Amino acid sequence: MHEKAQYRRVLLKISGEGFCPPGGFGIHRTELDRIAGEINDVVNLGVQVAVVVGGGNFMRGARFASELGIDLATADYMGMLATVQNALALQEGLERLEQSVRVQSALSISRVCESFIRRRCIRHLDKGRVVILAAGTGNPHVTTDSCAALRAAELNAEILLKATKVDGVYDADPKTNPDAKLYERVSFNEVIDQRLRVMDVSAIDVCQQHDIPITVFNLFKPGTMRRVILGDHLGTRVCSSA
Repeated sequence: MHEKAQYRRVLLKISGEGFCPPGGFGIHRTELDRIAGEINDVVNLGVQVAVVVGGGNFMRGARFASELGIDLATADYMGMLATVQNALALQEGLERLEQSVRVQSALSISRVCESFIRRRCIRHLDKGRVVILAAGTGNPHVTTDSCAALRAAELNAEILLKATKVDGVYDADPKTNPDAKLYERVSFNEVIDQRLRVMDVSAIDVCQQHDIPITVFNLFKPGTMRRVILGDHLGTRVCSSA
């Protein structure tokens, strides 16, 4: 296998559900160690990795706002705090593998992590540290997908890696439709026009504006992220032209 990484700096987006088994809650050791191991393998190729984590394994703002009768903005802030929990756990998982890690939060939580400062973040990446970005953008009504796209642009990432529990982007839900077709390559415009479930429209728009390709892949197939970094055509590639 060709062992030369195709990218120097990448932005990895992991949903909160990646930290627990399907339908589970919270953080589970097996899933945490799997994520840390996949990132570790990529960093050991000499690739700079920034990670944006979601918080859906603890809560989702819109659902909590409805169930608890609280303002959506408040619920979104609660969701941001959930991402901080995931970020701190992932930091520990990577440090067990002897990786140097920093957690930066868009909300000021100085006792446990740094505040996000673009230049400091880039400095950490240049020094070979993994940077885990928590609390989304720090603003309510903005998804962590949109945060991932914005951070990818800010940090001059060469690609946005969207880690999922399926093999890529399909024309239908593969869980309910056995005939669902997997796209190998699709354009930004096709994602928007066909309302394909990749990331929210604002995230796609940011990536399109800054010409940042997206690869959607299955994080739970061991070695897939590493193979994507090495240039293998796995998952679905979203870019300017299909």
